[in-house]
Formats: sequence, C-alpha cells, structure tokens
Amino acid sequence: MGTAGSVAVSSALESASCGDLLAVIGLLQRQVEAAEARAEAAEARAERAEAQAAELAAANERLSARVAELERRLGRNSGNSLMPPSSDTFDRPERKPGPASGRKRGRQPGAGEAGLAMAADPDVTTDHLPAVCSGCGDALGMRDRIGFERRQVRDIPLVTVTVTEHRAHRCRCACGRVTARPMPGEIAGAPSSYGPNLRALAVYLLVFQHIPVERTARLIKDVTGAEVSTGWVACLLPEAEALVTDSLNLIQALLTMGHVLHADETTTRIGNVRHWLHVACTDFLTLLHLAPCSRAGVDAGGVLPHYRGVLVHHCLSLYAGYDACTHQLCGAHLIRELTAAEEDFPDQKWHQQIRWALAGLNRQAVRVRNREITEIAPAALLLRHEAFHQGITVGLSLHPKAPGRKQSPAHNLLRRLRDQAHSILRFADDPLHVPFTNNCGERALRPVKTQLKISGCHQSEAGATARLNVRSYLDSARKHGLSAFEAIHRAFTGNLWMPPIEQTA
Repeated sequence: MGTAGSVAVSSALESASCGDLLAVIGLLQRQVEAAEARAEAAEARAERAEAQAAELAAANERLSARVAELERRLGRNSGNSLMPPSSDTFDRPERKPGPASGRKRGRQPGAGEAGLAMAADPDVTTDHLPAVCSGCGDALGMRDRIGFERRQVRDIPLVTVTVTEHRAHRCRCACGRVTARPMPGEIAGAPSSYGPNLRALAVYLLVFQHIPVERTARLIKDVTGAEVSTGWVACLLPEAEALVTDSLNLIQALLTMGHVLHADETTTRIGNVRHWLHVACTDFLTLLHLAPCSRAGVDAGGVLPHYRGVLVHHCLSLYAGYDACTHQLCGAHLIRELTAAEEDFPDQKWHQQIRWALAGLNRQAVRVRNREITEIAPAALLLRHEAFHQGITVGLSLHPKAPGRKQSPAHNLLRRLRDQAHSILRFADDPLHVPFTNNCGERALRPVKTQLKISGCHQSEAGATARLNVRSYLDSARKHGLSAFEAIHRAFTGNLWMPPIEQTA
C-alpha cells in the first residue's frame, strides 16, 4: 500500500465509527488480495518466461545440431564419403600436394626421344627421285642414286561400303535332278542387307563407345557412306545379345567358381523410373544385370547364391546374408570415412591411427602382389593390428553409444570397424589374392554411368538388358587382351569368343 493510502487509513481510523472501521478493513482486505493477485500474475509470467526460455534453448540446441549435420553433409565429397567422383560439383576433395621433386614441369633435359618410332618393315615404300641434275640439267634415274633420306607416314585407308552379290546356283545333273546350293549362314534372309563388319561396327559404337543411336547412324553414313537407319542400329542390340548368350553362360559359371569376387551396385534410369544395376566381376570377367537392390535382386544374377570364395564389397547390408562365402570390406571406402571423421573431429587422433594401420598394411600387401616380398613381416603385421584395435578402443571411449536407436556417424563407423575387423583385415592374411579395395567392381560400373551422361536414360528394360549383356561380353573379352571391336566382330562372324576355363594371370 502506498503512503497516501496509509495516511487515508490513519485519518479514517481516528474519525470513523465502528461501521466505518469495518469498511476500512474490507478495503484493506481487497487491496491485499489485489496485491497477491498481482504477485501471482507476475510469478506466472516469470514461470512462462522461464519455460519459453527453456523451449528456445532446446530449439536452439536442435537447430545447432541440425546445422552441424547439414554442414557435415555439405562437406562430403568423393574423398571423404561413398559419393562417386561425378557428384563433386561444388566441393571437390582437396588433394594434398606430394613432396616436391625439384624438377620443372615438362620434358626433362637429356630425356630420350618420345616421338613416333619408325617401323622396321613398312607396308609400302615410295621412292622420290630428282628428275634432272640441278647443275647441268641432265636426266637422273635409279642408277644414279647414292643415298636417301627416309620418313614414314602412318595412315588408314578411306572406308567405303562395297556391295557383294552372292549367287546360290542351281545345277541340273545328267540324271535330271536339280540341286541348289544354299546361301551361307552369315548372310541375312532379306534380298539386301548389311554385312557382319558393319553390324559389328554399329554395336561397338553403341555399347563400348557410348554413342547414341542417331549419332551412330550418322557417323556410319559420314565415314562409310552406308545409308543406315536409326531403326536398323537399334535392332542390332537384341541380335548381338542373342549371339553372345553362350559366352555369358560360361562367364556366369566361372564367376561362381572363382576364388575372389567383386560385387557392387549403382542406380540407372529406364525412362523416368530409377532401376538398380548390379555387377559381379573379377580381374578377368564381368557380369552386369538389372534387378532391385535386394537379396532377390542380387540372386537374380545367378552368381552369389552359389558362391563360396571371398566376396569383396563395400559393406552393404544385403551382402552380409551370404554366409557361405567369406567377406572382404572395401578399404578405400573405410579410408574415406576415416577422412570424414578427421574433418569432423580434428582434435582427436583415433581416426589417423586406424587409417595409418590400414594404409601401412595395404602398402605391404601391394609389395607381396608385386613379388617384392613373399609375405607381410609378422612384426609389421602385429604392429599395425595393435594400432588398428587400439584406435577403435580410443574412438569408442570418445564416442560412446547414445540412448536410443540413432547413433552418430563416428560411433557407427567405429562399431563397424570393431565388429567386422576380420572382414576388414582379411586382405592382410592373404595379400597375394585378396585385394584391399573394391575398385574392380567400381570400374565395371563406371562405363554404364558414362553411358547415361552421354546418351541419357534407357528407353526400355529389354534394351537396357541387351546393352548390359553385350557390355559384359565385351568387357570380359577386353580383360583377356582382345579388343572390343574384335570380340563383337567374332560374334557376328560365327567365331564367338569364349573365356578360358583357367582364369589365371
């Protein structure tokens, strides 16, 4: 109550009667109640403000975590994640410069000649002699030569279409019977058609050089003069697929019996629909197929359900179900994830220690495969193994399991390194045969992504399957030293390439 109110009450008490005193008491009670109400309202406002502050603090914490996660994702590239190099649009991985050699760029002083070497036995020799003497003007000929300067020119003949007419004759014997000679089997049934050379060239351009159908037809017309249509070019893929079927069946069987197998997958598009592309391959064979990204989709390739060797992959969960074979996880993917962890936690050292251990073991394994050493030294193997496991232990102490199902990327990586250590380090147990990375599988898929960039998506599942089957045949033949054009040419001329049963280097 204020000073004026106190004076008024005092004056009222001095001159008031009993009734007036009751009125004053009532007034005082109402003033006290109003003061208590104001205090309660102020306390409620303070409580609401405190609750709002707590909500804002929680929201700020959530937003800060979200921003940190988005920044982490934005900083991912092909050097610190599973993203392919084609996704490095805005943030390319920083390449650390190697030690300077002290040499200038370009050809070094004293280096040998790097030009085109001359052939010892040229196909054609052309002599150029002076017609007359530059002094007296007398005629000169071959009998007057005393030496020469030579130069060689490599070139190709101009390609033009030649039309060959095949006539299958009928002959009448003296006995009166007429015998007809059938047409050769490689000749089409139409009265006029294109031969195997031109068909092989078109399929080679489509499948191996990734040239679109319309541009393939135009290229053939410009270079050879053959007026082929886009429809004829497109119809060659199913024909080529049928021709290479026997080779593909043998490739599938040989992959199943191999000691080491690479498996990988990526996305492709047919029309406006996304599809999954799978590959099973070795250093000598390749088999591609379209299927969903599931156990049934991988089984559709016909290789993994019966495989009993070492399967190299990048830890996709569906591969873990194939327990009849042993596993090797791709070390390159793990190195990139450890690089990402170093960028997220630069003050910690566990990621550097694990990466040091893996990289050191890989260097020793490469030396074994290059026949520089016979095995990884036991002392070096023990040192790197201990560093690997100690790094995991330290990392888990810094990134323990959080309440709930969702865990941090660092914890998930460390737990995977701990629980699947044997599958990660298997390459060190058998360095001569088991590779450290899944690069073989990734290289087999990369041309298919190149095809999408150049020609766009496939227009039908049947067309995409035919292209992948022919690509599998060509890639397998190429791994055996046969050129892609020669391989497809052999298919069109009835001399199909078949992979050798013994797949050794």
